[in-house]
Amino acid sequence: MPPEPLSVANTPAQPAPAPLPAPLPTPVRWLLLTVAVVSLALGLVGLFLPVVPTVPFLLLSAWAAARSSPRLLAWLESHPHFGRSLRDWRHGGVVRRRAKWTAAVVMSASAVSLLWFVTNRWAAWLAIACMAVVLVWLWTRPESAPSQASPANASDR
Repeated sequence: MPPEPLSVANTPAQPAPAPLPAPLPTPVRWLLLTVAVVSLALGLVGLFLPVVPTVPFLLLSAWAAARSSPRLLAWLESHPHFGRSLRDWRHGGVVRRRAKWTAAVVMSASAVSLLWFVTNRWAAWLAIACMAVVLVWLWTRPESAPSQASPANASDR
């Protein structure tokens, strides 16, 4: 008996591939690439200047690179120091527990230094209140992606 020809009814249902996003106009891509590079530069400056935040600029850089430069995004996400954090954030808004504690310690030290050095008390307390709001929000973020929530990953937290 010859094999039965395959028909649409005999094949397993395959999900349709997601449509590709429409390509951005060239000026928009260049603008986003500029935002990505400038944000990356400001994030790197923030490593050395305590007044300039590093993480928001790196997140902005990754966001803009995802829309304008796959090569820059790949470099950012494969970077040995901040690549894992950017990938975690991009895939579920994950912030590891160690990063949360580091942020809490740095913000606490900043709050103490504000109270010590800033003579304008209302400005110091306003900045401390902003940091407290950010810390509360930060601690509400997940520490692992839902698919990674296994006991084996508990050591990473």
